[in-house]
Amino acid sequence: MRGQYRQQLLARSYLKLLRDSLCNLHYPRQDSSPVSAAELAQAQTTLETVRERFADHPQAQVRHLLRQITPQLAVEWFRRNSWQAYTLLDEAGLDNIQRCTSQILETNVAGDLIECGVWRGGSCIFMRGLLRAFGDGRRQVWVADSFQGLPEPDPQVSPLDAISHEFLRVIGGLRCSLEEVTENFRRFDLLDRRVRFLPGWFQDSLPAAPIEKLALIRLDADYYESTRQALEALYPRLSSGGFVIVDDYGSAGLGARRAVDDFRRQQSIRGTLRGVNENIAYWEKE
Repeated sequence: MRGQYRQQLLARSYLKLLRDSLCNLHYPRQDSSPVSAAELAQAQTTLETVRERFADHPQAQVRHLLRQITPQLAVEWFRRNSWQAYTLLDEAGLDNIQRCTSQILETNVAGDLIECGVWRGGSCIFMRGLLRAFGDGRRQVWVADSFQGLPEPDPQVSPLDAISHEFLRVIGGLRCSLEEVTENFRRFDLLDRRVRFLPGWFQDSLPAAPIEKLALIRLDADYYESTRQALEALYPRLSSGGFVIVDDYGSAGLGARRAVDDFRRQQSIRGTLRGVNENIAYWEKE
């Protein structure tokens, strides 16, 4: 009994250290400093570029959104995408992954864990660390990403996704190579045969992925089409009692929320959609 308690303490200590390291909490953040004139000038230039591209867009909603984006807000985007952490998740987001994984293991839900849209790999690294800390020796962690940035969204399907994409294109955000993500796993000593990479656009990589069963699907696909493609390919493989976590469900201006709502309605999914924070929502498959 004493040995089991000691193992639990060690697991908690390991996971706390892993979480803080993935979020880079051991060093003071640099993005709390006052916004400089140079940052505002760069943001203004970016805004002018994006507004010029969408100046003649037929949807008034698109033109209205562009008018609402200020240089100060654009600076926040720049700082967010340049922050040197392995994940952009906050404490609530990491807690959500840990609670879902714990329940999956405790109730023996069949299947692996996958994230679609991994950036620098932090969430997947955390998933693999959870399996190690909890003594799971069977499940695999699937790392699905294009490893070349987000796909070009169709402005006719989701024009607000197209605006977001143009911002990211200009600032070079959310792009991380397969080699970089692999190295990030290695830095945490979590790169092994149970970490499986799925490079490519979701419409190509996910339908043919050699995955039999899933217990956890985490989507960070941002856009309507990529979110819908991931759900259509993976949800049929999700075990009863497994979870779907959608990172961008609360993000105004992105198509992920509409894609999830459309899919749940068309598939008559009754599992309660629960909020984690202002961005993340999840449900348990019945």
